Amino acid sequence: MRLIALALTAALALPAAAAAQTLPALPSLDETPAQRAARRAAMTPPVPQEDMALQAALASPTRPAADVARDVYRRPFETLTFWGLMPGSTIIEIEPGRAGWWRNILEPYAAATGGTYVPVSRPLEGMGVADGSADMVVVARAFHNWHRAGRTEPYLAAFFKALKPGGVLAIEQHRSVDGLNPDQTAPTGYMPESYVIRAALAAGFVLDARSELNANPKDDRDHPYGVWTLPPTRVAAPREGNANDRPTPLTDAERAAFDAVGESDRMTLRFRKPA
Repeated sequence: MRLIALALTAALALPAAAAAQTLPALPSLDETPAQRAARRAAMTPPVPQEDMALQAALASPTRPAADVARDVYRRPFETLTFWGLMPGSTIIEIEPGRAGWWRNILEPYAAATGGTYVPVSRPLEGMGVADGSADMVVVARAFHNWHRAGRTEPYLAAFFKALKPGGVLAIEQHRSVDGLNPDQTAPTGYMPESYVIRAALAAGFVLDARSELNANPKDDRDHPYGVWTLPPTRVAAPREGNANDRPTPLTDAERAAFDAVGESDRMTLRFRKPA
């Protein structure tokens, strides 16, 4: 069933698990497709700076070849420039995972510029820095998991506490069609952009900027095994215990078509803790 069939006829419906949150109204996000296309066209991409340490981290021969191959989809230099990465920063990455795609860039960059890289897998057990001392908290592709586990609100509160005034919350997330119910999109790996923004605003952050750097118009989000159908995961058959998966494997033609889509359509957001 196509996710678009889940679209709500009213404003974004918040999930029952998060009903206790008071999320501010955000009418500016209720865009028509034409308004969204116009906003994207009017956006000016960030201008790459002469950050030689970041260039060196990206070009390092120690970076895994599989990581480098994904640069065309994840645009690390442009994305980190948009987020405002600065030499000497204290950077916290939330749930970097075993592959450590961002870690393989951020950790050597921090070391080379006199900064600090802190990987945090369990934010509620500690953020690894003193309160109010972090310059940036990076969250990549995690909100769908937190929503399903009821962790969004406490995690955002922990990030807010760790950041210094003016510090950046940097978010990259698979993006669903806006106006869908997060309860129904989260199992597919996608989340509405308005949901993520409202949750961050409710935690006290200020929305500093939105970017279409990592948008992918080829991604219609209608995949038999959720976002994991696409590269780099490339699931090709139903997974045990995943009730939402199609019961049949991909044909060779379907596999080739999903590979041609590339990686997911993603929101790229920059929030700040008020000074």
